[in-house]
Amino acid sequence: MTSPLPKVELFSDWWASPNPWKGWYGIILCCKWIKKEFSQGYQYTTNNRMELSWVIAWLEKLKTKSQVTIYTDSQYTINGIEKWRALKWKKNNWYRDATNKAINADLWDKLLTVIAQHEVSFVWVKGHNGHKENERCDELATLAMNMEELKVDKNFEASPDQKTKSQIELPFNENAITIKQVLWKWNPYMKVNKDWDLCRKCLTPVIKKFPKHTKKTLEKAYYYEYYLYCPNCKTMYMLEEAKKNIKTLQL
Repeated sequence: MTSPLPKVELFSDWWASPNPWKGWYGIILCCKWIKKEFSQGYQYTTNNRMELSWVIAWLEKLKTKSQVTIYTDSQYTINGIEKWRALKWKKNNWYRDATNKAINADLWDKLLTVIAQHEVSFVWVKGHNGHKENERCDELATLAMNMEELKVDKNFEASPDQKTKSQIELPFNENAITIKQVLWKWNPYMKVNKDWDLCRKCLTPVIKKFPKHTKKTLEKAYYYEYYLYCPNCKTMYMLEEAKKNIKTLQL
């Protein structure tokens, strides 16, 4: 039986890099002929909190009860809801078991509340695999990197291990230079070849990006499966190991 409720589709892409640190997400909302795009950045958060936050934010924006389909390339939210994990944690006073607290309980609690107001289903999509809306959301999240005003994830408290890791990789005072950064800057043998390596120009941790491979791109002799990108100075690092020879692949 067809549902009389308005049908809404939500798409998003997000990340925090390094994790935890600054986070961004891009969103597309589709309802009949209406299509809205939005992006947002946070000062200090995690990948998982970004994923939960965008779902909550946009379900809260819906003024009437709707039939909502959420497309995501992560299993974190899907498993938390469809496998009843979050509901079990809530009934257990936000403990996963006898001794371990549930992580991001504040957001899971909000998500359970807003989901109860709609008919919500999830669809998993493979990220960075040519999915039109997913690729566009990635672009929107990238645009959010340039935002001057980033929101504060007020309820996020990093664990001691996370705080230590974040402070080592990139201190909260971005003008400060750590010993590691100085060594990286002046050591000619240090190369940028993986996530979290520091950009040679501005010492910001780089992130891995997957370009959209168009028909025109694949007509060349080779293409890059991925590249490393500096979210601060926009420098791109093309890696030899990411280079794919199309003629060889065709053979």
